[in-house]
Amino acid sequence: MKLLLIMPKFFNYPQLITEELNRMGYEVDFFDDRPSTNAWVKAAIRINKKLIQTYIKRYFDEVMKTVSSKKYDVVFLISGQSLSFSEDMIAHIKEFQPRAKFVLYQWDSQTNFPYIKRVQHFFDKCYSFDRKDTEETPTLNFLPLFYSRVYEELGAKNKKDFKNDFCFIGTAHPKKYKFINMMSEQLKAVYPKQFIYFFFPSPIVYFYRKVMNKELRGAKYSEFHFEPLTGQKMNDVYETSRCVLDSAQAGQFGLTIRVLEALGAKKKLITTNKDIVNYDFYRPENIYVYEGHIDLDNVFFKEEYKEVDKEIYEKYSLRSWLKKIVEG
Repeated sequence: MKLLLIMPKFFNYPQLITEELNRMGYEVDFFDDRPSTNAWVKAAIRINKKLIQTYIKRYFDEVMKTVSSKKYDVVFLISGQSLSFSEDMIAHIKEFQPRAKFVLYQWDSQTNFPYIKRVQHFFDKCYSFDRKDTEETPTLNFLPLFYSRVYEELGAKNKKDFKNDFCFIGTAHPKKYKFINMMSEQLKAVYPKQFIYFFFPSPIVYFYRKVMNKELRGAKYSEFHFEPLTGQKMNDVYETSRCVLDSAQAGQFGLTIRVLEALGAKKKLITTNKDIVNYDFYRPENIYVYEGHIDLDNVFFKEEYKEVDKEIYEKYSLRSWLKKIVEG
């Protein structure tokens, strides 16, 4: 069984997904959905892809050298806001893979990336992590994100000795930066040991955001990191943290990957996403919905973590997610 995987190089998720697909018996060819992770290329794709159309076309032609020489059983596109391929390019892949099952997974909201609606018709099955998008688009199927084996292993350790009261690791989207700092300040009385890692892909993006977004105008350069926290370093932070902080970016309704990682690692979670109460793994002892203030009398701060039912827990594993994708 052969599978073509096209997705952004987001942390180490292409590797984790490829390894899980290998366990399922798939031979995987992976390609980034953009020609480079260079900050200028990322910015150009989001502002106007035509600015680097020649560069994209040259990269796509390299991808097609592999695609045109193989016969895939599944073509799997995971799309965020970084997808650089045009409609014609996706049609070209489909032309060379007429027997493959085409599956699309939308890892971002259609509000933030409306272009994705123009390519949905190329796919046999379309999924989204955003419940609101699936309610508004009948052809979209709702499928939340997942946790990998790495977080499952952290959950199995059941560690009780914590170095950090909470951790936050993520991109410094303007609203996210604002709410994480608000939570941090309000939690200092009960959670003084805090680990916050705000990430920007480059200093250029930081300066652009600082000028364009009011939430970041008072932000200091020293608050941010320009290399993602990955691998063992990130695992160590999660393992030694009691709780995970989460805040969705503006226009996003679906649960972030950090929420599912917290579930996998069996960590308490504080999030700004109100829709989380509608998920089957929600427990008030484990999850606190932040709406601008912290209520220290809430059961979240009084009780220890409560185990989630095994069937529900397994449902959100990467292996279950991929089984749904390739077999659903």
